[in-house]
Amino acid sequence: MTAATTLERIESFLPDRSVRIDDVAGSLGLRRPEIGVFRKIYGLDRLRFDPDTGLFDLVLPAARRALKALPEGHRVAYVVYAHTVQTVTPSHIDAAQVIREDLGLPDAEAFALSHQACVSSLGAIDLVGELLRAEAPEGAYALMVTGERAYSPKVQLIPNSAIMADAAAACLVTVGGGGDEVRSFATRTLGEFAAGLEMAKEQIQRFGQVYGTVLGEVIHEAAARAGLTFDDIDLVIPHNVNMVSWRQTIKEMSADPARFFLDNIPHYSHTYASDVFVNYTTLREAGRLTDGRHYVLVSVGLGATFGAMVITHRER
Repeated sequence: MTAATTLERIESFLPDRSVRIDDVAGSLGLRRPEIGVFRKIYGLDRLRFDPDTGLFDLVLPAARRALKALPEGHRVAYVVYAHTVQTVTPSHIDAAQVIREDLGLPDAEAFALSHQACVSSLGAIDLVGELLRAEAPEGAYALMVTGERAYSPKVQLIPNSAIMADAAAACLVTVGGGGDEVRSFATRTLGEFAAGLEMAKEQIQRFGQVYGTVLGEVIHEAAARAGLTFDDIDLVIPHNVNMVSWRQTIKEMSADPARFFLDNIPHYSHTYASDVFVNYTTLREAGRLTDGRHYVLVSVGLGATFGAMVITHRER
């Protein structure tokens, strides 16, 4: 049998500075009634946002902590930087190469993935698993890192949906290890919504109409690919886009809301490709992940890609 992709260590990082959504409303052009909508309807209240934190200051702490789980004598073959916004650095700076060098991994192959937007982090885990099986030496590892700054109003506000915040994460990945086993990965891309933030009003309305249905179908598909049903899933670990979108999805799935971890939405808001891992580490530190139980990591990226990854948790 083909060895499964395993997540040997997951870490996340949040800047210390926490602000209320009111504090960023002025720069985003939000009026007081719109702030009220984001708070009372979308469920957003606070977010981590520190304009004085540089991109690599944000990304590297979680990556360094994840690397502490690398066994002595083993090497990292790939460093993959998964991000949402297409441009995260000036054109003369290759962020993935900088991350590799700053982590002291000069022999690793470093590259970035971004075309699945906020699903890019899950897609990167799936990809490095395939690379490790296909061409890496036995016992090799990969490091998937996320983290990007909400550096301008253009990329911080998704109208009528989310306010983006700062966070980062890292996953140390191998095949056949003792960490969380990746059981399946399912995606669906609806290309008619490829314009993202530039969609016309009619497209935005249509996207809202199909969002919950399609996301529910992708979650069920991931469970089925793992040889499970949704009833076998202990908890959905989602992205933090907003409460409305998740209530819609939960309703479409006729599911118990208690099986979806939404506690972090009012505290951290949406953090690009990082928030599923921020939520994972929150649950782990609270003792809410159980050995042998199944969980599904879920995200949706503008463009529009829906992604769900089923994992089986293993205590280390």
